[in-house]
Parts: sequence; structure tokens; C-alpha cells
Amino acid sequence: MNFKLKDIFPQLITVIAVVLIFGFFTYNAQVNMENRGIDFGYGFLSQEASFDVQFSLIEYDGSHSYFRAYLVGLLNTILVSVIGIILATILGVLVGIARLSSNYLINKFAAFYVEFFRNIPLLLQLFFWYFAALRTLPLPQDAESTFGVFFLTIKGLYVPAFIWENFNIFFYSIIATIISIIFIKVYAKKVQETQGKQIPVLYISLGLILIFPFLTFVLGGVSLSFEIPELKQLATTSFVFDGGLSLPPELIALTLALSLYTATFIAECVRAGVQGVGKGQKEAAASIGLTPNQVLKLVVMPQALRIIIPPTTNQYLNLTKNSSLAAAIAYPDIVLVFAGTALMQTGKAIEIVSITMFTYLSLSISISILMNWYNKKIAIQEK
Repeated sequence: MNFKLKDIFPQLITVIAVVLIFGFFTYNAQVNMENRGIDFGYGFLSQEASFDVQFSLIEYDGSHSYFRAYLVGLLNTILVSVIGIILATILGVLVGIARLSSNYLINKFAAFYVEFFRNIPLLLQLFFWYFAALRTLPLPQDAESTFGVFFLTIKGLYVPAFIWENFNIFFYSIIATIISIIFIKVYAKKVQETQGKQIPVLYISLGLILIFPFLTFVLGGVSLSFEIPELKQLATTSFVFDGGLSLPPELIALTLALSLYTATFIAECVRAGVQGVGKGQKEAAASIGLTPNQVLKLVVMPQALRIIIPPTTNQYLNLTKNSSLAAAIAYPDIVLVFAGTALMQTGKAIEIVSITMFTYLSLSISISILMNWYNKKIAIQEK
């Protein structure tokens, strides 16, 4: 009994100290707010925001509530984080593999990329892409088209927009495809463990990805058309693109900066993971007749991923939190829209900052849970 008490006593003291410190600051803040006549509460979220946002994934204008403005900023933050994570992962894997190449030119170019981009502060890279690179692009009336449908201008990138008919049927086909691929992967793993046979899961999955959506167009009445951006003249010297989908330059600059910067660290994670697999294992796998692709798939990657995933998770978290630099170039993320404009209009500093902090904490924990689940799933099970 004394032994157990001795073990938990330091932890108990730590918990009590944390509670007391938190209680002290909470009480102190409450007293100071009462003395200054400042009300505490989250009722302002239902009030009219009375400000517009230049880029939003959902319908929004000044007549909507502060909570709606919060959702706009949150979705914009999630958008740039997801795109940045995808691009940084693809680029990081390619550069990491290139750093292991025996080709001198490829190897040195990859090394130069890593050393160059990771040693320049992210904020400076963001300023470069926004104020230097994208500001030199032509005006809409002078923009050159790519394939007649893409237009890159100083006001952003204009691309065709998808116009769907019976999209719900197409969506259900995607769900059915995902379920089918999961079932095939489970079945293939069982067959390999019991019979030692390999089922070409990749080719079957690619076939399902093509067949199921295709059947919705043929049998399900699904149709897809494109709305092409068209240049229109508003005044003598004022031109805009009408129709299609527009991506603001702030989103482009932020995505480029976050992706190129974070990819350098992911590349090093990949390089370390692959180098962490012993050369003898690769040679042993090749000696029993495995092809280079099989060696990579069955021997190298299952072991390398155990080394790659944990530090890569940290980079995903850093990218998500670094997206808050968007405020420096006026991209309407949660920091600019909610912790910036909304805070200045309402004066609800404690409430808004606490919501913003909790939001980033929730996003980070969600990424950590997902990556930890994936890391556990791919772990080599010793029997």
C-alpha cells in the first residue's frame, strides 16, 4: 500500500498544482473582467458579423453570424492544410527517393532542393511567392490560356468548373468502390497468409475505380459537363473572368510555400526510413528470386514505414499549424477571419482566442489519431 502511494504521490501533486495554477489564472481573469465591466460569454457567435470574406467554400456574406464566419475560416484552413499535406507528401517521397539515387545529377539536385528550401524561413518563402512571383503575372485581359480552359493571372487561377447531374449516384459508386477495395485487400492478405499466393490488388483496385464510376454514366443517368471561364469587360480598363472556378493568389502562394517547405523534411524522413533497412535484407530478398518491385513492396517499405510515419506525422502537424501564417498575405483562414476581424469587432479576446486554440488543438489531435492508427495498422506483426 505504501509502495503504491509512493508511486502516485508525485503525479497527484502535479495534478493538484496544475489545477491550482489554472484556477488562479481563471479567477484572476474573472475579477479583472468584472472590474472593467467586460462580459464573458459566447452569445456573440449568433450575432451578425457585418463583414465580407473574399474566398469561401460555403455561402457567406455580411448578414451571416460570427459562427458562420468561424466556419468559413475553419474550412479555408482545412482546405489549404489538406492540399498542402497531399502535395508535400508526393513531393517529399519523390525527393527522398531521388536523394538515394545513384545518378549524380538527380542526387545532387535533390540535395540542393532540400538544403535550399528548408533553410529559408517559411514566412520569407510565403512573401516571395505572393509579392514577387505571383505579382508578376499578367492582368486578366493579357493572360495566355493553357489548353484554352486554364488562365493564370495576377488575380488568381481560373479553371473549368464541374457541372454534375445525378451526382448522388456517382457518389454512391465511389463509396461502393472503396468498400470493394477494402474487401479485396482483406481477402488478398488472408490468401497470402494461408496459401502463399499474391493477388494483384493494385490492378484489381484500378479496374474497380474505372468500372464502377463508368457504369454510373452508362446506366445511372449521371452526366458531367464543364463551365469554362470567359473573359468579360466591365469597364474600359476593367476585365474579369466569369464562370468556372477561381483560386485566389493567396491560396496558391500559401499552398506553394507550405508544400515546398514541408516536403524537404518529409524527404529526409523518407531517406532515413529507406536507409534504415539493412542492405543484407534487400540482397537476401533478391537472392530468392524477388523482383526489385517485390523487394521494395514486401521487404523495404513495410520496415521503412515504421521509421517514416512518426516523424512525418510531426511534419503534417507543423504544416497545419504553419497555415496560420496565411494572415500575413490576407488569406481568409481562421486566424484572419475569426481571431482577426471578428475579434477586433467584438472585443471578445478570451472567447475567440480560446476557440481558435481549441480548433488547432482538435485538428492536430485528429491528425495524430489518424496517423497513429495507420502506423499501428502497417506495423509488422510478429507471430
